[in-house]
Amino acid sequence: MTTGNIPKMIKIRQHFQGPHIENIEAAVFEQLDKAGIRQRLAPGARVAITAGSRGIANIALIIRSAVRALKETGAQPFIVPAMGSHGGATAEGQIEVLHSLGVTESYCEAPILSSMEVVQIGETDEGIPVYTDRYAHEADAVLLVGRVKLHTDFKSPIQIESGLMKMAAIGLGKHKQALQIHSFGVKGIRDMMPKVAEVVLSQGNVLCGLAIVENAFEQTAYLEAIPTDRIAQREKELLQLSAELFPKLPFEELDILVVDEIGKNHSGTGMDTNIIGRLRILGEEELASPRVKYVIACDLSEESHGNALGIGLADLTTQRLFDKIDFQKMNENVITSSFLTRAAIPIVLQNDREAMEVALRCNWGTAAREARVVRIHSTLHLEYMYVSESLLPELSALPNVEIVGELQEVSFDERGNFASTL
Repeated sequence: MTTGNIPKMIKIRQHFQGPHIENIEAAVFEQLDKAGIRQRLAPGARVAITAGSRGIANIALIIRSAVRALKETGAQPFIVPAMGSHGGATAEGQIEVLHSLGVTESYCEAPILSSMEVVQIGETDEGIPVYTDRYAHEADAVLLVGRVKLHTDFKSPIQIESGLMKMAAIGLGKHKQALQIHSFGVKGIRDMMPKVAEVVLSQGNVLCGLAIVENAFEQTAYLEAIPTDRIAQREKELLQLSAELFPKLPFEELDILVVDEIGKNHSGTGMDTNIIGRLRILGEEELASPRVKYVIACDLSEESHGNALGIGLADLTTQRLFDKIDFQKMNENVITSSFLTRAAIPIVLQNDREAMEVALRCNWGTAAREARVVRIHSTLHLEYMYVSESLLPELSALPNVEIVGELQEVSFDERGNFASTL
């Protein structure tokens, strides 16, 4: 089924460049060996390995490799969920999140010890209490595992955004620390989070950090075991590397951006704000680019387990996405973050076709067939996308873009949703 009011679209492919690690397990073993874990761990030492809620490439394999490397030293590793308030802020919910990412006891060959109970281990110079996961606190050592990337809420003047420092502060601090930090809004996560992390790192049982950097293809580009006393400085340098490899849309100006799927596995905010050019945080200036008039969120990933945080970044959505929302999980997450607009429900349309037609109808002064439209699977997957006919003249000036389909009418299935997939 097609409609004459929607512009023809064509499939393109973006070509990204960047390193790619072929043998993940070998790289993990090599890095942890360089960090001197054999010399630093006594036989039988209990080591907590952090596991977050993000859809990080190869995360289950990376954790399993770390487990095996630690076992070779005679240590007894176990896994702790380190994800603040995610998973509905419950121990069971956080295990469920890990399972959806492939991080299971059977695959990773280590027990998962999940609890929302925390221990206060100190406070910052400003008097902010610092908490950490009880299991991690009781362990002989903690291995911080996390991806370093641009944050979706702020730009840091000290270049500490999303990475091992955040894992140490908010991840291990669970719901209690997340509430404490987020109660100060952007100032909390931008300015206070690094100071909380410094207290955690100073306690003495952090073995080292295992930093992950991904390329634009969502592949593991770089792994590095960082000594505890160098985590803060090295993370700044790795953030620059991540930014250089970071993907983006090939156009600065769009009328409509269609996102087939939002979700916590794609971004902590459901849709990566750096990709769509929107923050929607009270009092914070919006990003300069890209500039998108309307964002359509079509569906919610199964891996999100009903947490549709980020739906408020869209202008239109569909009934099928709305029907999947678990308001308890979403509300817990957004209230903890204090960025309420990100869970605001946009106008709900019956299906993809109706959402497209409404966005085109409200695109003032531009004929529907001339609209600048891009359709992506998610903000994490930007290699392939559909672009509207009006964008074709600009493609020739983009050396990293290849046309891989034919210009054709957009087709919908019997439910009015896109018939083609990305």
